[in-house]
Amino acid sequence: MKIGFIGLGNMGAPMAANLAKAGHDVTGFDMAKVEVAGVTLAASAAAAAEGAEVVITMLPNGQILRHVAAEIIPAMAAGAALVDCSTVDVDSARAVAEQAEAAGLLAVDAPVSGGIGGAAAGTLTFMAGGSDVAFAKAAPLFEIMGQKAVHCGTSGAGQAAKICNNMILGVTMIATCEAFALADKLGLDRQKMFDVVSTSSGYSWSMNAYCPAPGVGPTSPADNGYKPGFAAELMLKDLRLSQQAADSADADTPMGQLAEALYTQFVEREEGKGMDFSAMLPRFEKRTRS
Repeated sequence: MKIGFIGLGNMGAPMAANLAKAGHDVTGFDMAKVEVAGVTLAASAAAAAEGAEVVITMLPNGQILRHVAAEIIPAMAAGAALVDCSTVDVDSARAVAEQAEAAGLLAVDAPVSGGIGGAAAGTLTFMAGGSDVAFAKAAPLFEIMGQKAVHCGTSGAGQAAKICNNMILGVTMIATCEAFALADKLGLDRQKMFDVVSTSSGYSWSMNAYCPAPGVGPTSPADNGYKPGFAAELMLKDLRLSQQAADSADADTPMGQLAEALYTQFVEREEGKGMDFSAMLPRFEKRTRS
């Protein structure tokens, strides 16, 4: 398959490389000078999209997605698919899908979970929104770049699923870090805490798979000085998207609001920027009730 890939950053580059490794003809574009194994680089986003059966985008935000879509959609052939793997606001995802469909294209919004490691290993999870036909066109590529793809519904449903998932993740990570900090002050050994909670009703992905306490549970960024697997500023971005969506849908999300406020403080006014989002634990260790 001839594929255009726009956005060859930390996530996009390994995803594009995996497609090329699988035998697809991949032409890519990024604003920065990059080299990606097996990927031919184009001079512009539109040039990367010309003649492609599928164009994949991996971009920082909805505003940039809208700008890129306006450039590439006129360059794409009718019947081609625009697959956006960025994490953006639902309104932008739906607006771009409408624009693509009006031009005779298929459209899929398919944000991912799994981080840089998952992108490199080809083990991402895709949460996809779009028509059955559009999803079927993209599905073979999802199988190469990831281990699972869920068709969540019509356009925007993929973004909705990602936003809701990461709101849960942000809230549960804060709760997990608070609990470890409390356990410390109560004199409870961290390993004993993990042994109980990881097999009891406090079980969560934040505790069991991504434990924020160094030396406890499976290896995680906590064991590497909290260097990001998933940066705190990216969690803040997703929490802000969740609250933007909550405002638009008139949904009451008080825990999501509190999580956004805490990560805003952590990233913008404390030492969280450039740290993993689980570095909330050393933050809470230093704080008292007052």
